[in-house]
Amino acid sequence: MTASALNLKGKVALVTGSTSGIGLGIARALAASGADIALNGFGDATVIGQLRQQLSQEFKVAVHYHGADMSQPAQIADMVQSTASTLGSVDILVNNAGIQYVAAVDEFPDDKWNAIIAINLSSNFHTIKHALPLMKAKQWGRIINIASAHGLVASANKSAYVAAKHGVVGLTKAVALETARSPITCNAICPGWVLTPLVQKQIDDRAAKEGKSQEQAKIDLLGEKQPSLEFVTPEQLGALALFLCSDAAQQIRGVAYNMDGGWVAQ
Repeated sequence: MTASALNLKGKVALVTGSTSGIGLGIARALAASGADIALNGFGDATVIGQLRQQLSQEFKVAVHYHGADMSQPAQIADMVQSTASTLGSVDILVNNAGIQYVAAVDEFPDDKWNAIIAINLSSNFHTIKHALPLMKAKQWGRIINIASAHGLVASANKSAYVAAKHGVVGLTKAVALETARSPITCNAICPGWVLTPLVQKQIDDRAAKEGKSQEQAKIDLLGEKQPSLEFVTPEQLGALALFLCSDAAQQIRGVAYNMDGGWVAQ
């Protein structure tokens, strides 16, 4: 699905966790198809201002920003309302914000567990709760939850993340059933390894620690989970999100769509 194949002009897309990485890749894809964009995420105010200007100029769309802390329900409600007030509605909601922490379950800090559940799972509930009435009023909507391969299978030492992402898949199915007889769809995308700045840092650290080349460190990292030995890209995820916004995807409902280089096929 290319930008030219889908016209989202007049639609408003709110993408959480979109100042970098996967979220930004999806925001760019939606903007390229004409959607006005509401960005959310942490970062330097000047850099975010430049990003807004860049997206607006490149794609000739309106770009709003709201710095809601996705662990705070009141701030999430304000973000949805602010987007609707500024841009006119919320037609497309992409729940992408997430954090990670790795530790054995019996050593997992309580505060880390609570933060991961709040940001990776509960935030999706709160955004959907506030955006859905806006979609119902316009009789059209797309809800896309960015889960993970870890929403379908588990890995050791990631109990909170796996629990949250499995929860996202379950929430997606429940919302899809509740909206099944409407023009509003709800689906999840489950990425495998994606080359984001955080993952690149893991590769850099691994290469330095083990005295290996960047390429070998990358292959070693991917080889543990992802049979293709290639990263999923934010652009590929953006293209899938774009497809889920199309009329062709009208009867795709409650799906957890893995884009993972064969991870879950094993």
